[in-house]
Amino acid sequence: MTPNDSRTETSPPPFWDYHDLFLLIAIFLPSLAISFLVARVLLGLVPFGKAFVALLAQSVLYLLIFGSLYGLLRLRYGQPFWRSLGWNMLPLSTTAMCSVAGPALAIAIGYLGYLLRTPEISLPFQQMLDDRPTLILFSMFVVILGPLCEELAFRGFLLPLFVRSLGAAAGIIVTGLLFGCLHAPEYSWSWRHVLLVSVAGSVFGWVRYKTGSTAASTYMHSTYNLTQFAAFMAQSRTI
Repeated sequence: MTPNDSRTETSPPPFWDYHDLFLLIAIFLPSLAISFLVARVLLGLVPFGKAFVALLAQSVLYLLIFGSLYGLLRLRYGQPFWRSLGWNMLPLSTTAMCSVAGPALAIAIGYLGYLLRTPEISLPFQQMLDDRPTLILFSMFVVILGPLCEELAFRGFLLPLFVRSLGAAAGIIVTGLLFGCLHAPEYSWSWRHVLLVSVAGSVFGWVRYKTGSTAASTYMHSTYNLTQFAAFMAQSRTI
């Protein structure tokens, strides 16, 4: 069996379509409004400040979006959530390889940023370092929750749809560009930062496509974020 055959077995063409994508986009805006309302309520109840509350509100947004996606897959199609989005168990050797590839990619992206003379900008998440509870919650988002949710959404749901419509290379690149654009506001719409994130997203997409597993891209994404987070913390002299 060739690697491509293995990928086809574990990653069949998606049974969802663009109508489902538009439905989730329509659900996103009211979900975002609800998360803002939750943040306003929690500001008077949680003693840890705005940054901590913002993370809690983001958790609510994730819950609403992925709850909707779960309902779509289970109720409309009668299909399992995790397996539908490509979450397949991997051999230990593949898991280790993906985990090591994350830091390697982070170093490569950092060097590419140096070559592009990427400007240093003030990032919103710097306020997450102000107190220990916020720092702990933020680290969980960076290393666990963020990579998991982003990979399920982009490489689990979007990538198979775009690959089916555009082909593998174009589907991976388009998904990567959308991933970069998602992060554009936090980087003040700096095109260099967006390009770097898009490149990283395209690599995650390639790993997802070649392995047929969203777990693989999630492991890589998690260790990629961990490497960048550790470097940022060291630079900030927080650790």
